[in-house]
Order: sequence, then C-alpha cells, then structure tokens
Amino acid sequence: MNVRQAPNRFQPIVAIGRWSSRHPWRAIALWLAFVVVAVGALVATGSRSLQDSTVGESARGYSLLQKNHIPRPEFDYGYVHSGTARADDPAFRAAIADVRTRMRKALGSSVTVRYADDGHSALLTSQARQEFGALEAPLQAAAAAHPAFTIGGNGPGGGSSTDSDLHRAEKLALPVTLLVLLFAFGAIVAALVPVALGLTAVVAAFGLLGPISHLFALDSSVKTVVLLLGLAVGVDYALFYVVRSREERRRGLSSHAALERTARTSGRAVVIAGTTVAIAMAGQFIIGSAIFNGIAAGTIAVVACAVAGSVTVLPAVLELLGPRIDRGRIPFLPTLGADSGTSRFWPALVERVLRRPVAWLLVATAFLVALAVPALRMHISEPNSDTLKAQSNSSVVARMQSDFPGTSQPAILVVTAPRDRQAQVHLALRRLERMAAARGIAHPPFHSTTNSEGTAAAVELPLTGLGNNSASRDAVNTLRGQLIPQTVGRVPGVETAVTGPTAEDVDFTHQIKHGIPYVIAFVLGLAFLLLLVTFRSLVVPLKAMVLNLLSVGAAYGVLVLVFQHHWAEGLLGFHSDGAIIAWLPLFLFVVLFGLSMDYHVFILSRVREAVDNGMSTDDAVRYGISRTAGVVTSAAIVMVGVFAIFGTLSQLDVKQAGVGLATAILIDATIVRGVLLPASMKLLGEWNWYLPRWLAWLPEPHREGGRRTTIGAPAPATNPE
Repeated sequence: MNVRQAPNRFQPIVAIGRWSSRHPWRAIALWLAFVVVAVGALVATGSRSLQDSTVGESARGYSLLQKNHIPRPEFDYGYVHSGTARADDPAFRAAIADVRTRMRKALGSSVTVRYADDGHSALLTSQARQEFGALEAPLQAAAAAHPAFTIGGNGPGGGSSTDSDLHRAEKLALPVTLLVLLFAFGAIVAALVPVALGLTAVVAAFGLLGPISHLFALDSSVKTVVLLLGLAVGVDYALFYVVRSREERRRGLSSHAALERTARTSGRAVVIAGTTVAIAMAGQFIIGSAIFNGIAAGTIAVVACAVAGSVTVLPAVLELLGPRIDRGRIPFLPTLGADSGTSRFWPALVERVLRRPVAWLLVATAFLVALAVPALRMHISEPNSDTLKAQSNSSVVARMQSDFPGTSQPAILVVTAPRDRQAQVHLALRRLERMAAARGIAHPPFHSTTNSEGTAAAVELPLTGLGNNSASRDAVNTLRGQLIPQTVGRVPGVETAVTGPTAEDVDFTHQIKHGIPYVIAFVLGLAFLLLLVTFRSLVVPLKAMVLNLLSVGAAYGVLVLVFQHHWAEGLLGFHSDGAIIAWLPLFLFVVLFGLSMDYHVFILSRVREAVDNGMSTDDAVRYGISRTAGVVTSAAIVMVGVFAIFGTLSQLDVKQAGVGLATAILIDATIVRGVLLPASMKLLGEWNWYLPRWLAWLPEPHREGGRRTTIGAPAPATNPE
C-alpha cells in the first residue's frame, strides 16, 4: 500500500471561503452586485421565447406552410349539451343563442350552428380570428348563466394556465420552504439564511435567462423549472453549509476556523454535488430539441448560481451573524448541528440495518423493484391542448369530439407541386380524403387551402381517436406510410409533409426515444468519472449509479400508477389520457439523478472524511449517516414540499413533474439513504474504497489530518464492538 501526504485539491474553495469570512461586507456587496448585473442583463437583452419546438417531418411541414404562404383555416368551437333537453326546447334554444352571441362578440365573426343526430348537443363554429384564449371567458360566463347545460369549447380559444400556475407556485413555495426550515433549525434567523440564498440564486438565474435565450430560445416552462430546481438546490446547499458551520462552532472552534473547515468539507461537497447536477442537466443537449436545450441551459445557470452563492457569500453572512444565527429561537423545536443530534430515529435504523444488512438490502430492493415494475408499461405522448386544461373542461372537450368527430385535432397534409401537376394533385388529394374516411382514420369535413400561386396546398384531416393519442398516432403513421404513397406521393415532382399536433407528438416522441440511451450513457459516464476522482474508489460510483437508478425507476413506476390510470384523477384534479408527457421521463432522469447525487455526495463525503481520519468503514457509516441524517431529512422535506406544490397545479405536464420529483426525492432520502446505502456499505466493507493500483495516480482528496492509505486490495475490516 502507498502512503503519501495529501495535497489540497480544493484549496480555491477554502481560499474563497477564507477571504469571504475575513471581508464579509465586500463579499456580500459583490454577490448583490452580481445579482443586479444579472437582472440588468435581462433588461438589456430582453428574452427570446421559443416559437417553434417541432422536430422531424412535422417541423418540415410547418416550414413548407410558411415558405409557401399557405393560409391555415383555424376554427373556434362552442359546445352545448343536455342529457334531457333537446335542441327544440326553449331553454336549449336560449342557451345556444346566448353562446352564439358571446362567441360572435368575442371573435368578431359569424357563427354557424350544427346539431348532433340525437338532438341533445349543438356545435357552434367560427373561423378563429382572435388571440389564444379569446373564448375562455365568454364560454365560462355562458356556462355560469345556464347551469343546467354542459357548455365548453375547443380550438385557439381554449386558454392556457402557465402564467397563473407559475404565480401560484411562487406564492406557495416560499412559505412551505420557510416553514420546513423553521422546524429544522428551531430559529428564525438560521431559517432565513438558506431562503435568502435560494431566492437570490433564482433571481440571478432569471436575469441570466435573458442573454441565454438568445443562444437557446426558451419555452414558457423554463421559468417554472428554474424556480422549482433553483429554490430546492439553493436551499439545500445553504442548509448543508449552515449546519456544518454551526456544528463546528459548537465543538469549540472559532468563527474563522469553523468556516474554514466548513469550506473544506461541506463547501467541497456542495461543489461536487452541483457539478454532478450540472452534468446531468447537460445531458439534455444530446436530444437536439429546442425545448430541452432551453431547460438545460436554464437549470445549469441556476445550479451554478446556487453553488457560487454557497461558497462565496454564505461564509460572509455566517461570519457577520456569528452566534446571532441562533436568534429567534422557537421553544421546543430541535436544532440542526447540535452535538446531541436531532433525531434518534435514523441512528437507530442504521444500527439495525448494519446488524442484518442482507435482510434489509433484500427487502428494500424488492420494494423498489416492485414499485418500478409498472414503468415497463409506460406509455409516453405529447400532451394536446386539452390534456393541459382542468379536468372539467377536458371532459367537455372529449364529449364534444365524441358527438362531433370533425372537431378532433387534425393532421395537416402539406403538398407542393409544379403548376402543370395541379390537376393530378387535386384528384390525388380527393382520393386520399375518401380513403382516409373509408378506413376510419379521419373524419369529415376536410378543409383545404392553397397559396395564391396555386403551387402549394394544405389539407386538414380531423383524426380518429377523439383524444386517444394511440389511435391518432396510428392514423398519422397510416397517412405517412400508406395513404400518401398510394395517392399524392405518386405525382411526379410533389413534396409532402404531415404536420399538426398529433404529428408533432409522433416526431417528438420518436426523437426522445432515440436519444435517451445516449443521454443515460453521457450522464452515467461523466458522473462516474467525477465520483471516481472525488472518492478514489471504483465501487462508490458504481454503487451510486445502481442506487440512483433504483430510485428513478421507482418514481417512474409511481408516475405510471398515478397518471396512466384513473384512480387519482379526483384526488389530484386531472383528466388522464392514459399517457405520461413525452418529455417527462428524460427530464425526470436528469433532474433526479443530479439531485439524488446531492445526498449521496454529502453523506459519503462525511463517511469518507471519517475513514480518512482512521475510523473503520462500519463506524464511519454509523457516524456519517447519523451526523447527516437531520440535514438530509430537512433538505429532502424542503424539496418534497416544493415539488409537491407543482403536483397541485392545473397543467398536466407540471403536475406530473411535481409528483414524480417529490416521490423520487422521498424514496431517495429514506429507503435509499437510510437502508440501501448503509446495508451495501456494510456488506462491501473495505471493498467500498477499492482502487486498482493502476489508478493510484488519481489526486488525493484533502482530509482533516495528516495521512491516509491508498488501498490496492481489500483490507480486513475492524469491528469496534
């Protein structure tokens, strides 16, 4: 075995922390200046919104529409239904007349009325001329005026709740976070410090989104994700730092010495954890989707801000506060960082796990695998505009599409051809329409438009499925693979593309499925290298991958159980379309993998620190998990609380993300960190730190003390008992 003096690889972090604690007002001023400059950058550059996130053939179809100046007929629909009254009843006629008047006033165009065969439903149609959401308020008012009737609508007037969802999340996230921290620290001042860091990191990141948007146009969801992730990691990193500094001060170190040791230990762990999260977020770039590019850039920015704030301004704030950080003590609440610990539960659990590691490992693994099994039947799809709405309106839209199939989402067939082929193209399109109707993949009426030159046309084919994405996707594939090649595809010189919402779903889902293996390989590969260098062990990173994949798989399974089935609709207030939002599995993987590594790095850093200072692995595991149990639990509760807020919002994609993230963090902070981690480390013993001799050149981690041993083969574990 090789014995050497450990060089300090993280000296810059210690140096920054030392400077910050010695010049606190300068450090705070520089941080606030950075936040102001970041916000100023947003004001100076503005923000560029993502206008088109389509890929593949659907993107080419929209490009042909724009390039050839083909107008698209867009329609607004009003819908009136009664289970008892018929269209000739006076009350029904009055409701129809009211809806018609409101639509005509809102849209500024004529409205036609058509009745269902059974006479219990009416469809009011107008060519859309107003902005998105123009019909939302009029139809809601009509429904309130005629409570005996079901009234709703579809089309460009459907509305969106993204902004209101974000505003609601902003209002709820801070109180939830502060409440958890008050219980965690037992003191008002100590609870406010992590909140302040998290908030300023999010504000700075929002500012940086301005210039970032000119590199990667940002979808409206990016702000929600940045808020969600930024507040969570910002509070977590500050929590790790504050707790360790309080602990060191209670051991008798001076304020400067406590902060320097905190920078060397928790500061190092924060940088490693933040780097791991950033690596995971960067995996989204591999997909090549404009939406994922924006989310990746935004999340990397907010994580970088949270890490920077933790290692720069936080030591300054803690130095200025000193013992005053415990001001505002709340009686009867525990104190994180106290020598007595904050809970007897986790040490007692770890002790039981270490006594019977095989049994605990098998039971916990079997439970997580059982949760993950439903994920094998995960069905993903892009959400249409109706699944993003509240449950009540989605059910109205589904009924409307059932009564009037021609109102369903259309596939848009774009055709360009030379002038001398126009007659052939016209005949071929009519034949395609007849075939589509005969095979039941599209419902009349079909709407066609041409450009002024007569060289390009677009045909809207309302698809079968009536909101069933599987049937609609099959219809798109049939159009592309069979009907078009048999009709317009045979006309020489013709270029075709099928686009529209369902076609976007098909293309986007295909691109994600194709890119996921590369994303997983990228994230796992770089995270493995980072953990290998950090902990000088082959076993630690491999085990971390397995444990994190178990928690992600279990979260996927819970997501399928909740959102692909109908039993949780009433509880969470959504309408299940039998699918998981297409972008969510990939997004959850990168976010959960990164956040899971936060806890893993934090706990293992403490365990490794103990091992490097002479403890046996068993003792180090007891010590590391016991000392970190309170802060990890509090950090997890903060994250679960913030993510659970997003599970209560109205948009289905945000709701699914919130439930998936909250579930995975809860599983990771309890079953994985409290059971699987200590059980696996107990069974592996000194093999946890195995490093082949050919990797002995890796730099040594810094430790509190003189020397450590590089293990080239497992050594016998010592038993302190």
